[in-house]
Amino acid sequence: MCGLFFAWTVDAQTAPTTVPTTQSLAEGADVAAAKFDHSGQIEGRFQHMHESFLRRAKEGKIGLLFLGDSITEGWSGGGRIVWAKSYWKYDPANFGIGGDKTQNVIWRIENGELDHINPQVVVLMIGTNNMDSYSVEDILLADEKIVREIHKKLPDTKLLLLGIFLRGADPNDRTVAALRQKIKTVNEGLAKLDDGEKTRYLDIGDKFMDADGKISKDIMPDALHPNARGYQIWADAMQPLLDQMIKAPTTEPGRVGPVQ
Repeated sequence: MCGLFFAWTVDAQTAPTTVPTTQSLAEGADVAAAKFDHSGQIEGRFQHMHESFLRRAKEGKIGLLFLGDSITEGWSGGGRIVWAKSYWKYDPANFGIGGDKTQNVIWRIENGELDHINPQVVVLMIGTNNMDSYSVEDILLADEKIVREIHKKLPDTKLLLLGIFLRGADPNDRTVAALRQKIKTVNEGLAKLDDGEKTRYLDIGDKFMDADGKISKDIMPDALHPNARGYQIWADAMQPLLDQMIKAPTTEPGRVGPVQ
């Protein structure tokens, strides 16, 4: 998403894609798959957003790319003011799609979303939508595959891999506690992918919590998706490492960043 580009732009042209196949849980979280509707066709919104990302890649320079699910897509919604203030100078793009699992991101990568671009940094967070149906091992295999594919497609790009945000308002709830523990275990595996150079790992989940481990509605109203305040916390927590990874942008005197 650069300037006033919005992820949900729709175009009549159909993007070239591989032949879709339905996916069963037995195939694993690391098997590429699109989203499908009840008729077995690729879901309309997923397809339209994918096509808009392909167009964005061809339109111009992308210096900073965010890739992920609805939490990432939210930079175009509740986080749009923070996005404009924090990232416009990097020629950013937002390739987040609500509801995406790891297999959907793999499909999108295999179908051209990282072609024709050369960002300095990709910010990736994906896997929260896999938590209910896949094991820790499956999710880690899938995320590892995505990391490999990003580096294969973008050999000159650095990757900022984010730990999956913890979910659920009250850690004393047994279901929430179990889910959070699973996420923590996945994140421990993701942290091992940090090589100190091309892939850096960052877990900022604790920034959204109070001293008791509860998530405030003032930051994440549904205990999952940040609001504007939450996106500001995210941006502030990520900026020091991002500054290390990305070259200082050059800006024209008097240039003002766009407000979405």
